[in-house]
Amino acid sequence: MYKLLIFDWDGTVIDSAARIISSMQRSALDLGLEPLDAEAVRNIIGLGLPEAIRALIPGIDAAGIEGMRERYAHYYVTGDDTPTHLFAGARSSLESLHRKGYRLAVATGKNRHGLDRVFAQTGLGSLFELSRCADETTSKPDPHMLHEILQQAGVDVSEALMVGDTEYDLEMGHRIGMGTVAVSYGAHHIDRLKPWRPVLEIDNFPELERWLDEQTLS
Repeated sequence: MYKLLIFDWDGTVIDSAARIISSMQRSALDLGLEPLDAEAVRNIIGLGLPEAIRALIPGIDAAGIEGMRERYAHYYVTGDDTPTHLFAGARSSLESLHRKGYRLAVATGKNRHGLDRVFAQTGLGSLFELSRCADETTSKPDPHMLHEILQQAGVDVSEALMVGDTEYDLEMGHRIGMGTVAVSYGAHHIDRLKPWRPVLEIDNFPELERWLDEQTLS
């Protein structure tokens, strides 16, 4: 039934919310801005970085956005030691899905440099045939990056699933008629995802593979 599985990264494959929050808060303090509320930062996880900064700091000018981008990159990459780790079962499930012949892709709010870095760090990059990043296209929840992935893969929207943990992921899929999977353990509470009518809600990564196996057998 499904040929292409498209995954968000932060909050879906990797537990990075605490580091994102800490890095964004420290960046604002460095620039003498008002302290950022942790939940407000959690709410923008998944957006492209400029869009996230504008949402957090209304009225910020171009120079301020560039300053935040620079400080955030510093903290997230090297200046903040808040740990990040793959969610339980993510590696084994992704490897198993790849072996079973599913085509895997990533649609992320990260920039290309950031995604390539975590692909190398986790060793998962070789599993993903395609990926689109926020600095290469339009930020979520605009579905443009999904259109681009589908076009590049040569796959119909009915043959793809978008797997994500935020409203932005599910809205993106919903807007082009793509089935979505809501992840309950990520940045946004599952109650915020339900209105987008996902075809599946999962509490852990292996549940996705089991459900796909059932679809194949039915």
